[in-house]
Amino acid sequence: MAATPAAQPAMYAVVSGDRLKLLMERTGTGDAVTSRDLAEAAGVAHGTIGALMNGTQRVVPEHKAKAIAARLGIDLLVLFIPMERAGRTLVPVQQVVA
Repeated sequence: MAATPAAQPAMYAVVSGDRLKLLMERTGTGDAVTSRDLAEAAGVAHGTIGALMNGTQRVVPEHKAKAIAARLGIDLLVLFIPMERAGRTLVPVQQVVA
């Protein structure tokens, strides 16, 4: 009998590093949060937050995306786009219109 492969966690891509920075300046509660404070509160590495902000990392597992959104006091889909299970590797960056 063949072993069943472990289920891959759902992955989420950040909409844009600029949106993350903006949401950190004014969270859902109205306060600002630093990248270190966000990382600590969300239980992720500080480097992960920095990489999401500068675009060197675009994708995180669902539990990390939910933790980041929760600390920012926003809905998950305000900042993250769910990745398709079919292996989508490129997510277009959405343009923020001022």
